Amino acid sequence: MDPRSHGRCLCGNVRYAFDRERVRWRAHCHCESCRRNCSAPFTTWFGVPETAFRWIGAEPATYASSPGQMRYFCPVCGTPMAYRTKRRDDEVHLYAASLDDPTGFAPQAHEHWPERLAWVHLADDLPRSD
Repeated sequence: MDPRSHGRCLCGNVRYAFDRERVRWRAHCHCESCRRNCSAPFTTWFGVPETAFRWIGAEPATYASSPGQMRYFCPVCGTPMAYRTKRRDDEVHLYAASLDDPTGFAPQAHEHWPERLAWVHLADDLPRSD
């Protein structure tokens, strides 16, 4: 198994595989919903087509965080695993930190930049969007 195309939760119960050649985007998200879901100042995602993704471990538990939005997490250890939205119903969003080997991962942008926490100061030159 290529660790760059697999990920897992903290306890290893929930696992996934994806076609890394089909990753559509990679970005930091600063929205309040993502911050609260992870108890972190921001989180980092990547998106893959639904057809390029599969769960290979136990099925995650789900939580409808708002209308049309579903969050997936390990029912054993609680690790956030994925996100889906009706706005992009052909795509699954995965946490970069859940990759078995995240060292080669590189985000391409900051999303929801205006929602960032005032005390977060980042010196990168990635594009910042609303």
